[in-house]
Amino acid sequence: MRVIRGLHNLKAAHRGCVATIGNFDGVHRGHQAILQQCREHAARWRVPLTVVVFEPQPREFFAGDQAPPRLTRLREKVRLLRDFGAEQVLVLPFNDALRSLTGREFIDQVLIDGLGVKHLVVGDDFRFGCDRRGDFALLAEVGREQGFGVEHTRTFTVDDERVSSSRVRTLLASGNFSAAARLLGRPYSLHGRVVRDQQLGRTLGVPTANLPLLPQPLTLRGVFAVVAELANGKRYPAVANVGFRPTVGADRPTLEVHLLDFTGDLYGQRMTVYPCTRLRGEVKFDDLDALKAQIERDQDRARQYLMVAAADQDSAEDGRTDQRYSLPLASAPLGREAMSSNAASSNTISSDSYSADDAADANDG
Repeated sequence: MRVIRGLHNLKAAHRGCVATIGNFDGVHRGHQAILQQCREHAARWRVPLTVVVFEPQPREFFAGDQAPPRLTRLREKVRLLRDFGAEQVLVLPFNDALRSLTGREFIDQVLIDGLGVKHLVVGDDFRFGCDRRGDFALLAEVGREQGFGVEHTRTFTVDDERVSSSRVRTLLASGNFSAAARLLGRPYSLHGRVVRDQQLGRTLGVPTANLPLLPQPLTLRGVFAVVAELANGKRYPAVANVGFRPTVGADRPTLEVHLLDFTGDLYGQRMTVYPCTRLRGEVKFDDLDALKAQIERDQDRARQYLMVAAADQDSAEDGRTDQRYSLPLASAPLGREAMSSNAASSNTISSDSYSADDAADANDG
């Protein structure tokens, strides 16, 4: 797998390929179908499969914090693209220079002079170029002139609905991790390396592994029962908070994970976290005692959910357990009763009402 950052890093060895272009956020089953479509052509031409992506994603460039949250970081996206057959990933910086290209200039500089494409697979609604002329028709026209093929992507549906990144986001935000996994072809997960932080959890008697998140809109926010997987493949039941820790006033998003019944040093280790069910939203408490009491309740609820789901793992009757992934993926949050009567009696200041952004993804299959 070769990762090429920017047109200026393209070499002669990178030229001659079957290519596809898009955000590929989440690399869901629709994207996987596109990659399979490309692999068929790449095998026929005996050339590499190249995926062209943008960083930042175009909507992030234009909308900033109002852009839909990402399903995958670039690092994870590249790994998934590799796993599904991409041999080259061209990462184009989406900046003023790129957005200023006309449709024909983009084709000439990226596809012809840059990659020397033999065949191109894109959505028939793909748009590009500052002159608004870049579309499937222009690609097909230039392809006929220059001798490369152009075809549109095949639609991939689940339950008679097109699979899209925005549909996955909607399911995740609603707490339906089981259905999201069906669209992704795998359980949704968060990844990172454990770093030293304020060590507030240790002070409260609840040591947490802290995984910093990018300063971008969050796909998930709140408290979740999760399964944490370490680099050695071992999995542990856990409870996690995703967000800004309003009680202590954090200014950047963090994933905090407390592994139940675990002792050991996790600093520096890479961790994969699989959210299984949403317990509650983030809440700002009056003091650390109230926060500690709620954390204990969160642990109890997470432990109960994960233990019951594990006990029911062999039963196909249990809708909370997705047999294909051996993880207790819920189809809905545990319920509005996440805050117990004791927590409700403490004077909370605010809580989140997280909702999904269901806007369509530009160029994202």
